[in-house]
Amino acid sequence: MTSMKYNALSLLLTAALLVVLPSCSKKEGCTDPTASNYDPDAEKDCCCEYPTPPTGSGVIEVTESITTNTTWTSNNKYLIKGFIYVEDGATLTIQPGTIIKGDKPTKGTLIVKRGGKLIADGTASQPIVFTSNQAPGSRDYGDWGGIILCGRAPHNRPSDPIVEGGVDAQYGGNDPNDNSGILRYVRIEFSGIPFQPNQEINGLTMGGVGRGTIIEHIQVSYCGDDSYEWFGGTVNAKHLIAFRGWDDDFDQDFGWQGKVQWAVSLRDPNIADASSSNGFECDNDSEGNPVAPYSQGTWSNVSIFGPKADASTTISAQYARALHLRRNTQTRVFNSVFAGYPTGLFIDGNSTQANATNGDLMFRNNVIAGMGTALNVPSGQNWDQAALTNWFNTSGWNNMIYANNSDLQVANPFNLTAPSFVPNSGSPLLSGADFTSGPLADAFFTPVSYRGAFGSDNWTAGWANWDPQNTTY
Repeated sequence: MTSMKYNALSLLLTAALLVVLPSCSKKEGCTDPTASNYDPDAEKDCCCEYPTPPTGSGVIEVTESITTNTTWTSNNKYLIKGFIYVEDGATLTIQPGTIIKGDKPTKGTLIVKRGGKLIADGTASQPIVFTSNQAPGSRDYGDWGGIILCGRAPHNRPSDPIVEGGVDAQYGGNDPNDNSGILRYVRIEFSGIPFQPNQEINGLTMGGVGRGTIIEHIQVSYCGDDSYEWFGGTVNAKHLIAFRGWDDDFDQDFGWQGKVQWAVSLRDPNIADASSSNGFECDNDSEGNPVAPYSQGTWSNVSIFGPKADASTTISAQYARALHLRRNTQTRVFNSVFAGYPTGLFIDGNSTQANATNGDLMFRNNVIAGMGTALNVPSGQNWDQAALTNWFNTSGWNNMIYANNSDLQVANPFNLTAPSFVPNSGSPLLSGADFTSGPLADAFFTPVSYRGAFGSDNWTAGWANWDPQNTTY
């Protein structure tokens, strides 16, 4: 059963006020507190006649796991306290426009176990928001845990592991089409807890999640660890935003073989992790073993805007690379742009370099700009920088390097409060995409002419939030 309890004192006060003050008139310019769009937080200083919300607009505390089908409705707000599990066989459905907050003292976290489902199907006009329970202006990285999805799709570990983050949930199995639900038009803000060393809760963690799951139009903002991390699985995604994260934007491990089209990240130049912060961090496993399924995520139309807007920008010394491809990964990246990191493409390890040589690791029709060093490899490995450069410039792959971010002619991509990622007329990103390569000949991908996550359409408009610190929820 799910335990959802109102604050008793609040309910008593609400009932008393509704009885005692039914004839009071609201102040001019205020919303009537019985109206469906009444927001008590926004109007607490405005409608003094009604200092508490009406019945049906309260905060429901969630303190026990979900074992039966449950719906969270948009006329309430929800506070997750501690580790809340959606158990095998149960479905949690969240209505569009619902606000869910994570409790800071108890590290509130939502974990969907194998066989459980989360249906969080918002809309562009009514996104579902998971956010901090702290007051506007005092929110911070790691105010709560985040969302963890566990499924029954394959991975490359010796046995089904417990998902990272210190929680009690295994992932993995033999069903690549497994379905963990729907996340669509969802924002995840101020999450990400380093629960213990190498056991972090990310913004959105996906362990063995299958391709029957829908992941579309997600924004992870101000995450205290990786914005997104895949541990094995086959789940696909479209329209992802990683905004001002702490560690890596898109972290891929343990044989994830999904696909992503349209993803963008933007970094705060002053915030990075001691482990080194990257746009992509890709491993086959932690030791780089030659075990299948290989980490072989396929990406198209990605825009990574790092911390360095131009050569004069001062950034945290913990920033590292736009792409750190290592430990035997076979990541494939197409039609994308990477800008503003100390290093652009870093192919690390003899096994990873061998994957690039034999065509299992792919990097084609991509643009690198504004890097301290565009291409690099560690010393003492099979490749030196010249070998990487020759591979990058292979005829027909159409990779390009620009010295400056301004050469991309993108409207305002490094603006931390109101970014615009749409290319200006004449931008080299508006052409050059190619979907004829084998991995892109798939119905999942929509062929477009532009490179990067944006053509003329700004798909973040209307549902993304670039100032969640000061938003009243």
